[in-house]
Amino acid sequence: MKREMDGLITQMHSAGIPYTEAVRQFKRRFILEVLAHHKGNQCKAAEELGMHRNTLSRTLAELDMDTAQIRNGMRRPPRSERPHIQSIASAR
Repeated sequence: MKREMDGLITQMHSAGIPYTEAVRQFKRRFILEVLAHHKGNQCKAAEELGMHRNTLSRTLAELDMDTAQIRNGMRRPPRSERPHIQSIASAR
């Protein structure tokens, strides 16, 4: 993982990405990953991140991350959009 991180940092530096933008993008991606792991549950995500729920909420706002869109992206699709799976009994 260290090698991958070193490569990414080298690419970002070569592309001229400013430090503040690199940190911002890292925060966005890291927080999104933790939220996805907890299916959009901000309380659980904040606990894993070692911050208060309100701090996570403020951080999401500072990073221009739409919490409603994040939650909607974590939900199961409506039944009408889910693939139809036949039960084993009806397949026989």
